Amino acid sequence: MIMDSAERPDSGNGPPPPPSPPSPGRKKFKPFYLLSILILLLAISFSIIQTHHYKKLFLKLTLSPHLTFLQNFKKQNSRNPIYTPPYCVLWMAPFLSGGGYSSESWSYILALHKNPIFKLKIKQHGDLENLEFWEGLPLDMRNLAIEMYNTECKLNETVVICHSEPGAWYPPLFETSPCPPQIGYGKFKGVVGRTMFETDRVSVEHVKRCNGMDFVWVPSEFHVKSFSESGVDASKIVKVIQLVDLDFFDPRRYEALDFGSIGNLVMGGGELGRKFVFLSIFKWEYRKGWDVLLRGYLKEFSGGDDVALYLLTNPYHSDRDFGNKIVEYVEKSDLEEPKDGWAPVYVIDEHIAQVDMPRLYKAANAFVLPSRGEGWGRPIVEAMTMTLPVIATNWSGPTEFMTEENSYPLPVDRMSEVTEGPFKGHLWAEPSVDKLQMLMRHVMRNCEEAKAKGKQARDDMMSRFSPEVVAGIVSDQIKRIIDHKQ
Repeated sequence: MIMDSAERPDSGNGPPPPPSPPSPGRKKFKPFYLLSILILLLAISFSIIQTHHYKKLFLKLTLSPHLTFLQNFKKQNSRNPIYTPPYCVLWMAPFLSGGGYSSESWSYILALHKNPIFKLKIKQHGDLENLEFWEGLPLDMRNLAIEMYNTECKLNETVVICHSEPGAWYPPLFETSPCPPQIGYGKFKGVVGRTMFETDRVSVEHVKRCNGMDFVWVPSEFHVKSFSESGVDASKIVKVIQLVDLDFFDPRRYEALDFGSIGNLVMGGGELGRKFVFLSIFKWEYRKGWDVLLRGYLKEFSGGDDVALYLLTNPYHSDRDFGNKIVEYVEKSDLEEPKDGWAPVYVIDEHIAQVDMPRLYKAANAFVLPSRGEGWGRPIVEAMTMTLPVIATNWSGPTEFMTEENSYPLPVDRMSEVTEGPFKGHLWAEPSVDKLQMLMRHVMRNCEEAKAKGKQARDDMMSRFSPEVVAGIVSDQIKRIIDHKQ
């Protein structure tokens, strides 16, 4: 439920062994160069043997922690090299995984890299590597990732950012690289946890882990309140909003993706033609409210309406048989098929590369996501930046950026209890199906008003959530940590 991570068994990783001294007469190579040679050899193999197995092996070794890296961190600290300002930031996040935390961590790193005040080092942490995601990144981002992974830092001049769900922090509750790294535990300049929750509270175990950090960065006032009320030390909680890449998500730069070339029709019929297209993007899990969306859409529209719903989704602890899941849901519900048939529903279950996401948004007329809770709502922000009118639940993370002027906030009928999983007993929102029907019909009928809201949405993103604005906030917080530990 927390972003895109999943509970896994304890890895049982112990501290790495100390480095062995070089033998007399043997040339001493820096681990940095050994790592570079290893990556080069893997790259050569990668170009020759284009198998999925070798690709995944190459990816796993690209940013993932291993002994050489940890030895490099320790040796460098002991060599006491000439001090070179500025301080270093070690950002540990699921850079190779895709999903919410991955996208957010990349956005921070790219923004800070444009005007570096600190040295930046990155490490894979918090989730499994995703080959499709890595290959879908622009080449310059992949090159930058390897460059930043090889940045050298000194322990006592490094601020560590653990950007993941608290279950991944040291000691991790599932198999992942510990954050902060065990070899420097207690020696870093400061350690920050960056996280968020989609329910009304934080679990007892996660409260304990948050209170073990120097600071905890959360993205919204909603989280400041829910974390402090759950027992996280209020003096440690800092609101650090998320940013959006305004240049990348600029509708003026792209031609729309052809919906006719993607997506499988699972309900309804007819050619797409000039239909009004609603787009929704989410993981296939109950929290995302796919059932609310289908109920509202299929109750409001029929085959006689000039409309289509496209769902870009991916599995979350489930198989990919989304079409049958939708049909089964409808058949078991009390929904009655209209006389002129169901309004068309399409599922895009193939991977859309990150470089093509703006074209996907550009092809839609409106974005809709009636979820039960969001940490932030990355697709919502991206759609708003692409000037799409947005309908989304007026609760949790999105309340930080959605207003009546820039979007269509969806009212909540009531709060409901989470009935399964590690957060059983927490509460989240039940968005109004009736209001969803009304808003979807309203947006379709009032295109000029909807476009005006979409334009206002991008203006708001430019003024409040631009890379320059948020990079300044992050830099100020890092300076605060450094000054606090002087």
